[in-house]
Amino acid sequence: MFRWLAVAALWMIGGLSFVLVFMVSLWWLFLTVPFLLLALVGAWDLLQARHSILRNFPILGHARFMLEFIRPEIQQYFVERNTDGTPYDRDTRSTIYQRAKDIKDVEPFGTERNVNAIGYEFVRHSIIAQPAPAETPRVRIGGPDCKQPYDMALYNVSAMSFGALSANAIMALNGGAARGGFAHDTGEGGLSPYHLKPGGDLIWEIGTAYFGTRTEDGHFDPDTFQKKSQNPQVKCISIKLSQGAKPGLGGVLPGPKVTQEIADTRGVPVGKTVVSPPSHNAFHTPAELCRFIGTLRDLSGGKPIGFKLCVGSRSEFLGICKAIRETGIAPDFIIVDGSEGGTGAAPLEFEDNVGMPLTHGLMTVHNALVGTGLRDQIRVGASGKVANGIDIVKRVIQGADFTLAARAMMFAVGCIQAQKCHTNTCPVGVTTQDPKRFRALDVPDKTTRVYNLQRNVVDNAKQVVASMGLGGFDDLHPSMLMRTVNFNDQRTYAELYEWLRPGQLLEDPPLSWIEDWECARADTFVLTAAQLPDPSRRTPVYSEEVPLAV
Repeated sequence: MFRWLAVAALWMIGGLSFVLVFMVSLWWLFLTVPFLLLALVGAWDLLQARHSILRNFPILGHARFMLEFIRPEIQQYFVERNTDGTPYDRDTRSTIYQRAKDIKDVEPFGTERNVNAIGYEFVRHSIIAQPAPAETPRVRIGGPDCKQPYDMALYNVSAMSFGALSANAIMALNGGAARGGFAHDTGEGGLSPYHLKPGGDLIWEIGTAYFGTRTEDGHFDPDTFQKKSQNPQVKCISIKLSQGAKPGLGGVLPGPKVTQEIADTRGVPVGKTVVSPPSHNAFHTPAELCRFIGTLRDLSGGKPIGFKLCVGSRSEFLGICKAIRETGIAPDFIIVDGSEGGTGAAPLEFEDNVGMPLTHGLMTVHNALVGTGLRDQIRVGASGKVANGIDIVKRVIQGADFTLAARAMMFAVGCIQAQKCHTNTCPVGVTTQDPKRFRALDVPDKTTRVYNLQRNVVDNAKQVVASMGLGGFDDLHPSMLMRTVNFNDQRTYAELYEWLRPGQLLEDPPLSWIEDWECARADTFVLTAAQLPDPSRRTPVYSEEVPLAV
């Protein structure tokens, strides 16, 4: 209301001074002109749909765009960095904005990256590069026991809940998914009307609190799940074991953000802070996890069932592999969430120091599945700072079949990284439940931007693969991704990392894996001190001749 009153006041002052021009003196023009110009700008800001920040902060919001205009000069060498210290992207947010707006994103004067720095990565191109294919490949999700397989896009919307995000943000994300034919992960907050209204494909995430399918005492409700999972928009169901930005912690939604709509969606009381448990009560062992997967598959009518985790222990994941073989119940997909993934709020210690980064977690999962002979029937997704085409290519080389992004999609719907996600005062209406703020997020405009971003990122990934002289993503190999390991040498991922052969862990485990393999248990996630791996029995994966200081 204040924004309207402020603009109305400008019109009143401008109109009054205009009258005084004729009644008193022409000198009043010096007051009339600027006030009427500001009033016109303010009215335009309130009525336009392209910029959320101007709709919420008319006139004042232009200061942000003035700073953005001079940003290339004052932040020419600014880059974000990965958790291992390597450069992430020279200006990721600007690139995403350009692609979301369908603007050609080309840069003059060549790279601004230090291509000689230790840790710099690049892919091998070919002299016989190919034109990018017109057809975009999809990944079939669904093992032998799946009755309703789903063809997943290469690049999808990662988990973000209604409650963490506003209704308008959710509708824009799902609308983009509907228009572009890619999937939208609901996050652990449950299926809301805003996920369903646009009609996009959904990955329904089931977290530790079982929001949207829980009993009053916080346990899984099979009847509710069975009913909701029959919705044709629900293409896959994902069990959230842990989240990259805060593995080992449950989510928290402050009481003031728990509106009636959110309470109805999650099945919790209105106005009370909601704290998700750190782990599930529906299962406590790897074997029980597999049986829970089987239960969800039966209740959903045979839809693809998988789980998401940030890898913490290799032996724990190997225990899941053993349980899959012992029970004969396999997930249809596994989403690996890297520790560099974002969140609205998490303790700094967890953000920076807990869980495996995506590269290591992804290769761990891929190799474990290959080594146990399960890789052919289980698809692997990668989530964590996947923002552009080269990110997709790298993740496929490292073992992924498809990718998901949250941060990039938030930028597409207007996030400016104000870092107010946990305060309910997001200035652009992305992460707030305040209707006065999220009304500024224009759903049709941001729907188009989400669609544009996904399409342009995938097109760039296809172009990179074609420049490598390959026929498609299936031809990618670890030998095609290079890393600078010292000032005189580059090595491929095939040389730097150990890649297991199909069934190798079952037949002849390598020394670097044998301790974890022997410790892995299908009947427990918890190992005693005596059961933990003995580091002295291991051989190093890396040679002393290949220093990996980054």
